[in-house]
Amino acid sequence: MTRIFSGITPSGHLTLGNYLGALRQWVAAEHSPSDALFCVVDLHALTVEHDPARLRRLTRQNATLFLAAGLDPRRCTLFVQSHVAEHTRLSYLLECTATDGELRRMIQYREKAAKAEAAGQGVRLSLLTYPVLMAADILAYAADEVPVGEDQRQHVELTRDLAVRFNQRYGHTFTVPKATLPTVGARVMDLQDPTSKMGKSSENTAGIVYLLDEPAVITKKVMRAVTDSGEGGVVYDRATRPGVANLLDVLAACTGGDPEKLAEGYAQYGPLKRDVAEAVVELLRPLRERHAGLAADPGEVERVLREGAERARAIARPVVDRAYEATGLLAP
Repeated sequence: MTRIFSGITPSGHLTLGNYLGALRQWVAAEHSPSDALFCVVDLHALTVEHDPARLRRLTRQNATLFLAAGLDPRRCTLFVQSHVAEHTRLSYLLECTATDGELRRMIQYREKAAKAEAAGQGVRLSLLTYPVLMAADILAYAADEVPVGEDQRQHVELTRDLAVRFNQRYGHTFTVPKATLPTVGARVMDLQDPTSKMGKSSENTAGIVYLLDEPAVITKKVMRAVTDSGEGGVVYDRATRPGVANLLDVLAACTGGDPEKLAEGYAQYGPLKRDVAEAVVELLRPLRERHAGLAADPGEVERVLREGAERARAIARPVVDRAYEATGLLAP
């Protein structure tokens, strides 16, 4: 049976991009003949300045939204990263396997470090090393597949490299995973800046559709989405018409259509935006309703996370123990 692992960092409120690029794919994965583990990777949120109380709120909210999106704890394992010590146990062994150069080549490190420096902030060492912790998240569970957005593909490639290198040095210990990406909606872009992804931690929220936005707010944001100048009406072209292409990608992801074929049905931007807004509102309506019910019973969400951590721990501990033994560390 194929084992699947993936996670989301509680660094902000979850967005439409998180749903189309990750959560919806997770729900489909749990219904396939697979063993699936999904995680709120809260330790990754410590790589930058954060408010502890907000982190706790977002961790609970993310877990609740995972369930509201359709994840069924009877079919998958849902847990919080920091509740399973094997993640950090394995991370150090992988830091001893990784090199400084390959971590500094990570695109997200370069981007976030530059942003921190521009703001006059120090760059935390964990920002450089967190891809190794991400590798530990994956390898601890002997995952075969890792559903991720396009922006995380580089991190999965690093995970593969570390697994192969560790296996070559110390004997076969880890399963070498592969990234899987959705066909459409893998990288939903900001509605106000279609050259940047729709990030949950972005400072300007005007172009970000959050999963818990009210329908009127969603409609307003979509109708104000940046489009592109140029002749020829509505054309799907990521290079020259990124704004329109983003809207068509979202519509395709919501309706199951093809963005290029959908473009043929529009002569103006207005009708396209109205259809996108309606499709997004209807897509998220059941999720918002389920979230309201789950949020009213926080004890149930905590129970799911507690039981999920117990199952995750039982899977990860033997793998990590083998890795410790393979490197020559004396068993306690």
